[in-house]
Amino acid sequence: MEVNNGEQFNLTPGHIVEELDRYIIGQSKAKRSCAIALRNRWRRQQVEPELRDEILPKNIIMIGPTGVGKTEIARRLSKLAGAPFIKVEASKFTEVGYVGRDVDSMVRDLVEMGITLVKEEEELRVQENAKVNAEEKLLDLLLPPVVPTQTREVEPEGDTQERRKATREKLRKLLKAGSLDERQVEIETSDNSQPFVEIFSPAGMEEMGINFKEMFGGMSKTKKRRVTVPEALEILIKQEAAKLIDIDRVQKDAISRVENHGIVFLDEIDKIAGRESARGPDVSREGVQRDLLPIIEGSTVMTKHGPVKTDHILFIAAGAFHVSKPNDLIPEIQGRFPIRVELDDLGEEEFYRILTEPKNALLRQYSALLSTEGVVLEFDDGAVKKIASIGANLNRTHENIGARRLHTVMEALLDELSFSAPERVGEKVTVDVEYVENRLKPILESEDLSKYIL
Repeated sequence: MEVNNGEQFNLTPGHIVEELDRYIIGQSKAKRSCAIALRNRWRRQQVEPELRDEILPKNIIMIGPTGVGKTEIARRLSKLAGAPFIKVEASKFTEVGYVGRDVDSMVRDLVEMGITLVKEEEELRVQENAKVNAEEKLLDLLLPPVVPTQTREVEPEGDTQERRKATREKLRKLLKAGSLDERQVEIETSDNSQPFVEIFSPAGMEEMGINFKEMFGGMSKTKKRRVTVPEALEILIKQEAAKLIDIDRVQKDAISRVENHGIVFLDEIDKIAGRESARGPDVSREGVQRDLLPIIEGSTVMTKHGPVKTDHILFIAAGAFHVSKPNDLIPEIQGRFPIRVELDDLGEEEFYRILTEPKNALLRQYSALLSTEGVVLEFDDGAVKKIASIGANLNRTHENIGARRLHTVMEALLDELSFSAPERVGEKVTVDVEYVENRLKPILESEDLSKYIL
């Protein structure tokens, strides 16, 4: 089941969990909660308008250590729904009056993601027409119009037109057959060689309708480039697609999608839990919570694309809560996150499944990478279990970083092979238990060294 457009918001909870299972091992409670929250968004759209605005999203707090799948669940959820999604770190925000990002910026960023999402969908929708128009433009470049001169003999107009038409059709056939791929044409493109200038504008300037980047962007120029015919066709398709897209409609649809289907993943919320301290960096923790509150409760944020209501944006917060606990958040914030889900630690069994089962399993990734060098990499089942065992043991004896530990173990295991792969073209390498022990034993025996390498 593939979901790749913004109109399919009506997936059943069972289908959502089934899709999440393809990428994320375990965490069934978190998957179920997120699946229900996503389905409720579709259900809300089916309710009569009078009641629809009263139905608020049931925001979720995920509690669990790093590397157990919190972010991945939220990211995959947004892809399933074709919904605008951003991940922000709560610790990056500061209370109004302090230097740093204001909380309204996450809504503005979400709108930009929505604009990009809808624009990509519109580009796909007009792709065929854009391709037809681009082909005609390219034929004009391959067969420029004849400029009459005084010295040239005047031919009968009908004969000239027929001859040019026949030549144009011949070029069209050659173009579609790929016979012109080596030819070069001169084409106008945007000049991206200008130096990048970062503009830091005071918070709230967007509310006045001022966008300095766009002002400077309007000064951009075009330049002529000589490119091959396939490159020219690709550039022209993008240019023609941009002409066919109604930007006002894109902005309207994007804002609607953000307001009704947008998802904000608020990571490290535990870092802003706790009451104010007398001094130091903790002084704005409660202030950030109070700044977040109106956005999570529902307010209107001004963006350069228009006002955006946050009443029905789904907020998924996450944190390890090692030092603090969810009850350390201010009561108003707690009340806006009625669903609390505790994610399970990952052990040896989960690591084994992570290495082998998901669609993007780690072993498949490494095998695919080395296959580009002509090296065939295979893993013995015993070796996979050994890798999982080592990863789980390291998490128990060192810092628990969840499934990310598998990345560090795999890098250490395949370090020598990755380095020498270009010289081992056509070789088949089978990773067995002995291979794993030989490569990792020296590191594992050195307690101090394993802290840095694994």
